[in-house]
Order: sequence, then structure tokens, then C-alpha cells
Amino acid sequence: MLDSLPDWCAGGGVSRREQLPTRFDPASFEGRWYAAWEASGAFTPEQPSAKAPFVILIPPPNVTGKLHIGHALQFTLQDLVIRWRRMQGRNALWLPGTDHAGIATQVMVERELAKEGTSRRELGREKFLKRMWEWKAQYKDNISHQAKALGASCDWTRERFTLDEMLSRAVRYAFVSLYREGLIYRAHRLINWCPRCLTALSDLEVVHKEVDGGMWDFAYPLVDGGEIVVSTSRPETMLGDTAVAVHPTDERYRQLIGRQVQHPLLDRRFPVIADEVLVDPAFGTGAVKVTPAHDANDFATGERHALEKINILNEDGTINSNGGPFAGQDRFAARKAVLAALGEKGLRRGEKTHRHAVGHCQRCDTVVEPYLSKQWFCSMRAMADRALEAVRSGDVRLVPDFWVSTYENWLENILDWCISRQLWWGHRIPAFYCPDGHTTVSEEDVTACGECGRPVERDPDVLDTWFSSALWPISTLGWPEDTADMRAFYPTSVMITGFDILFFWVARMVMMGCHFTGKAPFAHVHLTGLVRDARGQKMSKTKGNVMDPLDLVEQYGADAVRFTLAALASPGRDLPLDAKRMEGYHAFGTKLWNAARFVQMNLDGSEAGLEQLDPGRLALPEAWILTELERTTAAVNRSWENYRFDEACRELYQFVWNDFCDWYLEMAKPVLQEGGWDGRRADDVRAVARGVLIEALKLLHPVMPFITEEIARHLGSEDPLITTPYPAAGRRTEFPHALAVIAAFQAVVQETRSYRHLVGLPPGTPLALFLVGLDPARREAFSSLATELSRLAGLSTLGLNPTSVPAEAIRDLAGGVNVAIVLPEGALGEAERARLAAELAQVETELGQATARLSDASFTARAPKDVVAGSRVRAAELTHKVRLLTATLEHRS
Repeated sequence: MLDSLPDWCAGGGVSRREQLPTRFDPASFEGRWYAAWEASGAFTPEQPSAKAPFVILIPPPNVTGKLHIGHALQFTLQDLVIRWRRMQGRNALWLPGTDHAGIATQVMVERELAKEGTSRRELGREKFLKRMWEWKAQYKDNISHQAKALGASCDWTRERFTLDEMLSRAVRYAFVSLYREGLIYRAHRLINWCPRCLTALSDLEVVHKEVDGGMWDFAYPLVDGGEIVVSTSRPETMLGDTAVAVHPTDERYRQLIGRQVQHPLLDRRFPVIADEVLVDPAFGTGAVKVTPAHDANDFATGERHALEKINILNEDGTINSNGGPFAGQDRFAARKAVLAALGEKGLRRGEKTHRHAVGHCQRCDTVVEPYLSKQWFCSMRAMADRALEAVRSGDVRLVPDFWVSTYENWLENILDWCISRQLWWGHRIPAFYCPDGHTTVSEEDVTACGECGRPVERDPDVLDTWFSSALWPISTLGWPEDTADMRAFYPTSVMITGFDILFFWVARMVMMGCHFTGKAPFAHVHLTGLVRDARGQKMSKTKGNVMDPLDLVEQYGADAVRFTLAALASPGRDLPLDAKRMEGYHAFGTKLWNAARFVQMNLDGSEAGLEQLDPGRLALPEAWILTELERTTAAVNRSWENYRFDEACRELYQFVWNDFCDWYLEMAKPVLQEGGWDGRRADDVRAVARGVLIEALKLLHPVMPFITEEIARHLGSEDPLITTPYPAAGRRTEFPHALAVIAAFQAVVQETRSYRHLVGLPPGTPLALFLVGLDPARREAFSSLATELSRLAGLSTLGLNPTSVPAEAIRDLAGGVNVAIVLPEGALGEAERARLAAELAQVETELGQATARLSDASFTARAPKDVVAGSRVRAAELTHKVRLLTATLEHRS
């Protein structure tokens, strides 16, 4: 595999002599590296392989245009995991693909046709589908290009599309199998209907929104005299009423049960019925109009009482001939007309504002109608029970686990799934009908009825997009055939996707996978939050806060985009995305780049590997950074394992920026530039600087693949990082003593710098520092670090356990070390002392307020724990500041 890599990325000592450019420019190398990885075959798993498989299937983006920032999040996390597992030696497959997205894509193409002054009906099915395939060809390539720009290391040789021949065969096989098992059936049922998209919708495709509507009361005349008053939020549906229901125990209406009602606007009569399920006597008038063809509860009532089901709507939402004089009117116009007609007849009995949930089409936001229609359904109860067991038994683990209760609640209350759609783009239902009413369901096209031999016509409808998506983990691997890919890569390892499609997709994949293979399709499901803007608002074009992933890549580089998204990916939380964070992580890339340039400039090509170093001769800084590397390696691997991408990124950022760049390289600079001293060997420092940097690059590679690969090449890494073993903890000697000493060393340096800043001296002003009361071991350690301490703290004098300390010294405690700091003579004039006195007064006032707040029992008892803890930390900081300022003003210097 590696032999096929281009010379410029194939490692070896030669590349180490090629100096990293001064300017960090991601665009100069990102495209090169992606092409090299892809050409090398690194994305394609071995087949067959003795390695343990690790498989991720991409949640296929819809073929509806460009990727959005949510896709960028998913791609980043999936690529991060697959790169990590690949480097761990797993036979890693990340299988890409796109979804035909039936209704969503068809709506977009129909909009294009409307702009051209035509429609799908005018084109006809064949020509319309030709346009759909042209759209797919155009946008599918756009999507894969965008994925590659983000660094997605997918196996493009296995790229799938849900309407590919192989996947279509799987869909058809699944439909026919479920039909023969009695789990798919066709029936007249009340379904959700979109009058704009002109198709049935599943319950999940209906978004319920709270709206302010009306509640109208009107009277139904009784045939033999009197009236019964009902309430409704949809007066137009009274045109389809076939009963009025009352509660059997309601004394107000008991004598009316069984009597006939005369429809006031149509020539129709129907009964007053008793139904304790439908009617709540305390709600409204206690009498309920029953419209079995246009309300789910009324439909069930109609089934219990064998009521007539009268559909009053055309598919486009206009009133049909069953509406009598209102036929042809739009449903909302008919609402007004019916109310007017009732008013003219003196039957209106009042109205009020009524806030209630109204179903809207997820795709076009049109108000959905409950609609009686003959559709195909999939029975869900048995499959849902199997999917519940998969999670309860631990075969499938949901991360975060608080989603388990939501998952269980939905599956425990699941209804049969309406799977037919009145669209043209999608998997056409493999059912054939003859004039005698026979139905033939077949894996192959048929021309004659299997029962009577008469010619047949195929069902014009297509399957719900989510039906084919539910088969994605198996159809993409060649099921129902016994393929090598199915044997090698199923079940898959993890599904990383948004929580918003837990029911649409994840649960259905579990159901189908368990039903057809006996195995859950994946072991883990990591559910991410939604990407929002910096203020936590949902991104939308109307708000103008949409972020295009490719624009961000162009501006900040793919690595900065990836690191930002991963760093924000806390479990169970939405991601507030701020461009400033991306700027910060671009700066992180620059910091890493400049550190690598410094290290590279100080190498001579003879550096030993970390494993070749003698632990016994390492100086404290080298022992410390190697121990921090070991600690970071363990923490990062643990965080990747637990899908704590945010914690891993925090560890990596801390180690690279703070530990390695700000501390270790600063301690290493004099040795590298001037040669060894105080027991530090220059060759050890060079080897550790290069070795630790390369290990850090490996640790970073899954989340920042481009910059790490480019730097590693210039440092002479022998192989591309994409196929280099990932660092594992437990293989190196740790030096707890070095951790403790350097922690104290850092505290002393920081305290000295902070004091210089506190009194307002320029950063370069030299101070005298005395460390008092050091035990012999600590004194020896600080003595070995004297050069580094003097340089980093900016000292003119350093005393270790002096016999005496100047009286004017400012004493403090830093990292368990007693320090005494002496300002240069005359450093503080009268103006400076006056400024410090004013600052002291201000700090004392703030401290008083903080102390009073913490003394308030109601605050400490009621405020969030983190707020109280933060207040205590702030009070301690202010107390420390007051003490230092007071001591400084007491001494003349």
C-alpha cells in the first residue's frame, strides 16, 4: 500500500532537510495529501484480512444540494473515529453514499420545472425520472467533493446510492419477504396527507406546531325536535360527520342516545351514539361530532360503531362532491363558508380562541390533513419488540444513554408504518394489480396476474425513503446475497448521527437488521447535538446565520474546522458554533506549525527514537514532558473510546500548546541553541523534542489529519501517519517526581510573572527571587533548573535556601514553595505607588462584596454549585491580590 505513495510524502530522512515554509497555509498542502491518501489505497480495507474489522456507515446525505454544517460535524466525528481505529490496526471501513431522498429531492426538481413553466405531470413519469437522475448526477459529485475537502477518509470504491441496482434489489427483496410474512399489507386507513406534496406521510414526517385557532360551537337539529350542540376547531369537517357521540353516563344526553340528527347543510341523517372512549363529558359541550374519515380518534370510533366513513377532500385539499354546495372550495375557504351557512340558519352557538397543536408537513410546512386512503403499511409491533430487546440487552448501546428512555417510549407506543408515497422518485412498490382485483407482489416484474392470468398494472406509488434507509447497513454490503462484505463487515461497529433521526432512521435500522439477519446492525450509536450559531439559535437562511462548511475550510483550513466541531461535541448538547473559535483553532495550527519549524531547524538528522533513550540519564524537563506525553496518550485514547471528543481535544490542545510549546520548548531553547548544560544533553533534548512532537502529531492526526501529515513528513517520519500505529499508553517509563517538580517550577515562574504584572512593571524588568525552606531533594531539583528558571521568570538574581532574605522582599507561596521577590531599586515611584494604592482600594471593595455574598446563606444554598464554587475561587484570588498589594506598599523600593 505505502509503496504507491508519491515521493514527496513517502517519508525518509531526505524530507527532513526540506524546511517547513515560514507561513502556515493549509491550502498549500491539504489537496496534495488527500490525493496521496486516496491514491495509496489507505481508505480501502483489506479483503480478506486477519485484522479485526471496524466499520462505520455514513448516514447518507440527501441528493438535494450542498452539505451543511451539520454534515460537517457528522463527517468530522466519523472520520476522526475511523482514522483512530485504522491507526490502531483495525481493518477499517468507512462506507460512503447518498440517499435519493424521495420527497425532498422531488420537491426541489419540481420547483425547477415550475421555473421552466412545466410540471412533472406534463413531462410524464419517464421524462421526469430522467430529470431526477440528471439532478442526482450533478449534486452527488458536489457532495463527495465537499466530503473530501473536509478530509473524509471514506472507501470511495464502495460508494453507494440508495437507488443503485444492488440496493434496489435489497429493497425489493425486503418488501416481498415482509409481504409474504404478513408484515406488509394494504388497507384503507386514516393517514397523514400533504395537499401540497400530494402524498401520504408517516407520523414522524408530521411536525406539530402550537397555533392560535378557533373553537366554534354549533347546533345539530334532531329529527324529532330539539338540538344537540357540539364544538369543533375544524367546522368544514362537519360535511363528513356521520354521528354525534356523548358519554353513556352523561345525564344531559342519555335520553338522546339512539335518536337521529338531521345534517343542516346536506341531505343526510345520522345517529347520536354513546362512546365512553371518545367523549370527555367535562370538555366543551360534552357532545362530540364524529368524522371518521378525517380524524384519527373519530376513525377508531367509527370502527367501534360501524359508522360510514365519508371523505370530503380531494387530494389537493379542496372539497369534493361529498361536500355538496361547498364542492371545489379550498378547505380553509370552506371553513368560513360553512360557518356562514350555519349562521344563516341560526345554528351558531358561540366561539372562542383556541390554542392547539396542528400537524404540518415536515418538508413544505403545509397543514396536513387526516385523510382516508388506501395505502401500504408495515406492521411494527414484533420488529419494535426486537429492537427494544437489542438496546435493553446491551447489543446496541446508545450514547448518551439518556436517549434510551426516549427510544423505549417511542417503540413501546409505535403504530404501523405507512410506507407508500404518491411520488415518482424512489423505489417503486413491487405490487401488480389486475382488473379482477387480484394483487401480485413479486421480486421480478410480471405482466400477467398470477391468479387469473389477466394483464396487470404496477402500483404507481413508491416506498417511503426511510424504508430503503432502514436497510442501509445491510443493502450497502450486498445483502440479501451472502457476500464477502456481509461476512467481513456486518454487524458494523458504530453509527454516529444526529439525535433528530433516532426514530426516523436509527430505530428502523435496528428493527430491519434484527429481523433480516438476527443481529443488530451496529454495536454503538453516538447521537450528536445540533450545530447552532454562537447565540444558540438554529441556523437558517432567513436569519442569515448559516455557515457553509466549504467557506469555512477555505478561510480557516479543514483542520481548524474539524478541531472546532470536535471540541464542541459534548455529549447530549447542541454545539454553539462561533467563528472566533475557528480563528482560535487556526491559531492553534499556526502555533503547532511554528513549533515544528523551531524543532526542525535545530535537528541534525542523528536523533534517536524515544524508545532508544536511556531513562536513567534524562534531565527533569525531558522526564517531565515524556510523562505528560504518557498521561495525555492515556487520556486521549480513553476519551476517543468513550466518544468524549470534547475532552480529547481539550487534552490535545493543553498538551501541545501549553505543555510542549509554552513550557518544554521554552526550556529546551537554550540547550538547542547553545548546547547542553546542568546535566542536560543536547542530543537528548533534540531527540525528545522531535520524538514528542511526532507522537503529538500522531495523537492529533485523527482530528487534524492534514497539518499533522505535512509536519511529520518534514520531520522525517518514515510512513504517512494515516497508517502509522496510534500511540498507546503503558509503554514508557513515567517520572512522577518530574511531574511534581515541574509543577512547582511552573507555579514559581507564573507567580513571579504575575507579580511583575500586578505592580505594573514591563515584562522584561528583572527581579530577584529567593526560594526559601527547600528540602534537599527539592533544592537539588531547582538547582538543576536554575538556568531555565532564571530565563523564564526573568530574574537578575536567584537564591536557593539563602541564609537571609532582603527585608523588602515580598513573600508568597507558589506550588508549595516559599518565594521571596525583590523589586529593582527605585522600580516604584510615587506615581506608581499611588496607582497601586488606588487599585488596592478597588480590590478591597470587590473582596468585601464577594465575602458578603458568600456569607449569605441563601446564596450558598440556592445558587448553582458551580456558581458558588466560582465565587469562592474569585474571593481567594482577591484575598491573595490584597495581600501582595498591601505588602508591596508597606515597603519603599
